[in-house]
Amino acid sequence: MQHKTQLTLSFLLSQVLLLACAEDLECVPGFQQKVFYIEKPFQFTEDRLILNLKFDDCKGNNKLNFEVSNPDFTVELDGNLVARKNVSEVGKALFVHARSEHAEDMAEIFILEANERHGALKEIIKLEGNLGIPRQKRAILATPILIPENQRPPFPRLVGKVIRSEGTEGVKFRLSGKGVDQDPKGIFRINEMNGDVSVTRTLDREAIANYELEVEVVDMNGKTMDGPVRLDISVIDQNDNRPMFKEGPYVGHVMEGSATGTTVMRMAAFDADDASTDNALLRYNILRQTPTKPSPNMFYIDPEKGDIVTVVSPALLDRETMESPKYELVIEAKDMGGMDVGLTGTATATILIDDKNDHAPEFTKKEFQATVKEGVTGVIVNLTVGDRDDPATGAWRAVYSIINGNPGQSFEIHTNPQTNEGMLSVVKPLDYEISAFHTLLIKVENEDPLIPDIAYGPSSTATVQITVEDVNEGPVFHPNPMAVTKQENIPVGSVVLTVNATDPDTLQHQTIRYSVYKDPAGWLEINPTNGTIGTTAVLDRESPFVHNNVYTALFLAIDSGNPPATGTGTLHITLEDVNDNVPSLYPTLAKVCDDAKDLRVVVLGASDKDLHPNTDPFKFELSKQSGPEKLWRINRLNNTHAQVILLQNLKKANYNIPISVTDSGKPPLTNTTELRLQVCTCKKSKMDCSAADALHISLTLILLSLLSLFCL
Repeated sequence: MQHKTQLTLSFLLSQVLLLACAEDLECVPGFQQKVFYIEKPFQFTEDRLILNLKFDDCKGNNKLNFEVSNPDFTVELDGNLVARKNVSEVGKALFVHARSEHAEDMAEIFILEANERHGALKEIIKLEGNLGIPRQKRAILATPILIPENQRPPFPRLVGKVIRSEGTEGVKFRLSGKGVDQDPKGIFRINEMNGDVSVTRTLDREAIANYELEVEVVDMNGKTMDGPVRLDISVIDQNDNRPMFKEGPYVGHVMEGSATGTTVMRMAAFDADDASTDNALLRYNILRQTPTKPSPNMFYIDPEKGDIVTVVSPALLDRETMESPKYELVIEAKDMGGMDVGLTGTATATILIDDKNDHAPEFTKKEFQATVKEGVTGVIVNLTVGDRDDPATGAWRAVYSIINGNPGQSFEIHTNPQTNEGMLSVVKPLDYEISAFHTLLIKVENEDPLIPDIAYGPSSTATVQITVEDVNEGPVFHPNPMAVTKQENIPVGSVVLTVNATDPDTLQHQTIRYSVYKDPAGWLEINPTNGTIGTTAVLDRESPFVHNNVYTALFLAIDSGNPPATGTGTLHITLEDVNDNVPSLYPTLAKVCDDAKDLRVVVLGASDKDLHPNTDPFKFELSKQSGPEKLWRINRLNNTHAQVILLQNLKKANYNIPISVTDSGKPPLTNTTELRLQVCTCKKSKMDCSAADALHISLTLILLSLLSLFCL
């Protein structure tokens, strides 16, 4: 607004300058004064003179015609501006377009509040008083030019004139700036000889609203004589843009039962025309409402703000009785303040009536029946309810609860999210022998709370009668699993345990028989009548069928029902260890070079399948060596390892060294193992252990053995 005020002040200053030196200038076609300031009255009275506009085309004003931007005003042939009727609101400005056979021009009338007018006139007087330039020095007069947009051909069209007070002989005018020699180029041009300014094409205010040009006077050689002086060209808005709704889609929500006058949403259109004129002054209206029930006028739109509000009573805004909870309004925005001559744009506003929880859910019947077999779990019955609220909201979704008849927590109820039904389930198997009938009291509520004046009634509770059917249940072992501890290697036929199984069907008086179901090692048998378990083979703790010292077998208890029912019992036998495994020696092969300096041949280890204390510490010993000389010895390293050491280098051959190892069991067990020692030839880090002499050595050993036998 400040920029516009400064601009119009400059217009007025230019007019002052023009009037000041009018006696020295030739006739300029157009309005003799282009900018006016008037104080806004309380009301423009019909046919009362507002001001007089002076237009002269310098050729007699033949076929002169005036057009006013606001149709509530007119300009008479003598230039008097009057109102057609009593008018209170007109906006910030009026534009008057004058056209004759030889010229056309635009005048602008600014309507100011009292304080605005005082300030504007004060600034004009101040500027006029401070000019400080003698009249004869005002060489170039470049009056601001106003051009309506969207002018029709022919072009070029005369729009203004630049005047040089000292005459134009021997000089010429030069025009420059954006719209002349800068992009967009060629829009304006000036007659070099007389200063006439022309426009060459149609202007669009929405593209460029103002042009700031410079005009100067140069001699025939191009040397500047006067100027440059600023020439302002303003494009006057025409109503050439329709209102547009740019922010769609437009969707609003209002709660059912809302009070009359509740704001639903705001519609806002955009008009590209000058916002300070009626060309962009919008008014809103509802053209059509769909559906039209229960009232064709469910909503009202504020014509100035665009706010849509409800206008029906809360009782009519009832979602459950409406034909549809969705309304579509065709909204029209019209410029020119809504007058008939205004341009229009439309958009659709969708209004959704949101549900509130004003209806409690109700069971479709007071009592439901269900039948379930004992021992079975899962859904046994679906409870149905009705609710008139919106299915897409928590005002419709049901929440079920069991409020009586479920002390053992054998039942649960959940909501089916698709159907809203209550799915009643058995979660703990029922026992016919304990109770053949159950009665549950079920309550249904909504996820969302009811509105204050609505409450849950008797229809929001229902009874479920459940009948339990008897089935032939399998016998049950006591305890299960069963556990017993036995020593391994107990005699075949030993009693391990007598099992006990009972039939839950106490009313049927059935007999029970026993059998072996799974016995991985085949060690056990069971008496079919009394359930006594005995051994049929030796129990071996070291067996691959024993895990962590425990042997597991399964047994069946079968009743005499028709058909018979079976129960399974698990038996865990923990086996205690006895010293029944001799220790083993490793490794049983060693190699050494015939010229080795380190005669420590090999480290031996011992292991035992039994458990402590029937294992280590182990005792390592060499059997008696034959021959006159001892060739090796054995040294104990720790509880489980010993080392064999040669007492001298041996010739290349294979030697068998008998070694005995004894565990710590009571009684201890001993195992003798031959360590095969290969004496090899070693050259250049290569070991040759081929048995070239092995046969000779073996025969020698055989002969020595035979000789010793004969000597006996």
